[in-house]
Amino acid sequence: MAFDVTRVRAAYPALNDGYAYLDGAAGTQVPTVVIEAIADTYRTGIGNAGGAFPASERAGTIVAECRRAIADLTGAEPDGVILGPNMTTLTYRLADTLSRRWGPGDEVVVSRLDHDANIRPWVQAATRMGATVRWAEVDVSTAELPAVQYGELLSERTRLVAVTAASNIVGTRPDVPAIAAAAHAVGALCYVDGVHATPHVPVDVRVLGADFYATSAYKWSGPHIGTVVADPALLEPLHPDKLAPAPSGVPGRFERGTAAFADLAGVAAAVDHLAALDVSAAAESRQSRRARLLASMAAVEQYEGQLFTRLLDGLASMRHVTLYGKAARRTPTAFFTVAGYTPGEVAAALAARQVNVWNGDNYAWELAGVFGVRENGGGVRAGLVHYNDQAEVDRLLDAVAELTSGGVR
Repeated sequence: MAFDVTRVRAAYPALNDGYAYLDGAAGTQVPTVVIEAIADTYRTGIGNAGGAFPASERAGTIVAECRRAIADLTGAEPDGVILGPNMTTLTYRLADTLSRRWGPGDEVVVSRLDHDANIRPWVQAATRMGATVRWAEVDVSTAELPAVQYGELLSERTRLVAVTAASNIVGTRPDVPAIAAAAHAVGALCYVDGVHATPHVPVDVRVLGADFYATSAYKWSGPHIGTVVADPALLEPLHPDKLAPAPSGVPGRFERGTAAFADLAGVAAAVDHLAALDVSAAAESRQSRRARLLASMAAVEQYEGQLFTRLLDGLASMRHVTLYGKAARRTPTAFFTVAGYTPGEVAAALAARQVNVWNGDNYAWELAGVFGVRENGGGVRAGLVHYNDQAEVDRLLDAVAELTSGGVR
């Protein structure tokens, strides 16, 4: 593996503004190749798909290439790639569709670890259909989601298990293959939120056992596009609401309205960018894009892990800082509070030092409640991605160290 962060950072024009972008868990900056792919689409001319003229044919090509790129990123099939504006919208759409098969006595299992976008759509759909919602609980001391509890939560009436591949505030990576296997053993489907995991680790939906896997391109250097991947055969018997003349096949019938073609071109460019992050993999032109992606994301995982250790060790050494979560497998995401300050005050103090972090519950509504911080402004989140470097981590640590109880030192 060969990861050159200086080379990687040079690809991102936004990083030249002097700020340390440690807000990647909320959305990443965009490399020049993605910006140019979007701009070139508009420069060349674009029409709606399905027409007999070149601009329309270009739109169709863009959609097809976007599906192939996401399939390579996730290990899915292009014909099972559903495209949409964001993960939340697509999850609501699928919750509405899947829940039509539910009724009183059926059960749905969600977890306290998840982003609310993989909780509330299922809870609301179950409530409408009279189904029962069961909760997988988090170990508050570690922020682990023990897979063993699913043996007691699931039954022959379980219809769906929704679980995250990584927590968006503490980074916990639960044992999704074990959870999915438990779901399948009782005939249930497993819907995996991969939004926070995809930017940090190699992804293979088959290894995970995910029947549905959701991710968002803006979390991995792309534009604001969401996607859910599934086996095309699984999608075939599902019929969401759609307009009468809209596509009736899979996956088109799950996609409402005209696609954002230029953004889809940006998604494909972002996948190509990820495939080139590992220098040795990028140089091996004979390898498939899928192979290059797996090598690059393994290099990303290793690099981010080293950087995250520095961040965690630095925060843990400060007596005025409380860290949340210490799972054995994590993405590089730290969630903490600082004595004497609200999370909003900490974020503002860091912003004044040109360090970008998020504060609040970050839509991890249930987990913030488990930690007991939801009603007190949540916490501070620092999320590392592949373009962050040691100097940025040290800037955050220095800024937090300057904060003492009741005032700035």
